[in-house]
Amino acid sequence: MSQLETLINTSDENLLTLLSSLCQGAIAIDQECRIVWLSQQYRELMELPDNTEFIGQLVNDILPTTQLPRILKTGQPSFLDLMQINNQWCAVTRLPLKNPDGSVFGAIGFVFYDNLENLQPLFDKFARLKKQLVSENLLRISKYELDDLVGNSPALLKIKRQALRAAQLDTTILLLGETGTGKELLAQGIHNASPRRDAPFVGINMAALPESLVEAELFGTAAGAYTGANKNGRLGKIQLATGGTLFLDEIADISAAIQAKLLRVIQEREIEALGSNRLEKVDVRIIAATSRNLKQLVDKGLFRADLYYRLNVLPLQLPALRDRIPDIPAISSYLMEKIARESGLPALSLSKDALIWLQQYHWPGNVRELHNRLERACVMAEQELISTEDLGAEDLISTNETIAFTDLNQAKNHAEAESLQQALTQSQHNKTKAAKLLGISRATLYNRIKRLNM
Repeated sequence: MSQLETLINTSDENLLTLLSSLCQGAIAIDQECRIVWLSQQYRELMELPDNTEFIGQLVNDILPTTQLPRILKTGQPSFLDLMQINNQWCAVTRLPLKNPDGSVFGAIGFVFYDNLENLQPLFDKFARLKKQLVSENLLRISKYELDDLVGNSPALLKIKRQALRAAQLDTTILLLGETGTGKELLAQGIHNASPRRDAPFVGINMAALPESLVEAELFGTAAGAYTGANKNGRLGKIQLATGGTLFLDEIADISAAIQAKLLRVIQEREIEALGSNRLEKVDVRIIAATSRNLKQLVDKGLFRADLYYRLNVLPLQLPALRDRIPDIPAISSYLMEKIARESGLPALSLSKDALIWLQQYHWPGNVRELHNRLERACVMAEQELISTEDLGAEDLISTNETIAFTDLNQAKNHAEAESLQQALTQSQHNKTKAAKLLGISRATLYNRIKRLNM
């Protein structure tokens, strides 16, 4: 007999009656995921037959989509979730059952559906906050899993294996890779594969924050911290990520002062809001990302060495698209379906020549550039099959042009310079527009122009 069964059998029947009366259905499982108790209301709600005994059966055999085993495995509660049961929206709460030493011996789920209107103020408040943060490009919604990294190339499979292992460790991760390789997607995938998956994922583009706002946005503000500040104070993004994951994109762009404060967050797990003299404990897992060489910045004195080593505990290097050419057909198919779904445009396919060109192009902007070119093609194509012309191949280099190179780097630099020059010409030398055409950041564009002596 399991510990939970013993507890139920020795408990006052009034306890189970009370639990049943508080909701429209309840079910409990033991540490082996076997059902040890379910209320009559739960049977009726799930339309389970009265003449069948479910006690002792594996809960997944009866309810294949149940989330209780996940609660049992992680030991983390799910205080509020919405699910549809027999065409009726229900609010669901799932809780782990723990011993005094913290070990989990079971899980219990409660279903509510009579009073969802009482939750409307909470939904409205969350929607307003989410809309505000998303509009400011500060909060990024965690919607991707590791399976959303499309492809089966050795380079991709390796990074997915590394990411899955890293997700189970509650330590700092540093994502490295060129612009457009999918660092944010990987960060969300790691979060959703980790024990913190039910807590918030808060993403911040550090390069998009004005220097004067970085400290307030990260660490929050105390009441009356400065003229015009919220009189009640304001939570920072680190507090919003409590219990979950904080994703710091473009980490190389933060100032020395913020580097020092961030170091304390990682070392001491505490923050001090702007205008406050009180330290506050925080529980966040930090994933940082950069397309720049942090070690070189450390050597030049532009980035703190101690922060670099704190961030570099688990470095993951994302492969460039040119290093995973076999994945291009699958990625292209996935992206074109996504573009068609989101834009309402008809679903198109790639011609043989277009697919060959995609696999031969050097992709300075990686997957982001691929997405941009496919989106352009879906708009410009006049046939069912996308041509190389629709992809903009003719703008970059003539297919009839043959150039002999004795040095591979020379060939690569020549092709990259032509891509940059064409984008600059099309944008009338507006570098922001040129960077967007290439699917890279403005800073990356400047760096490449400088490197190629253009």
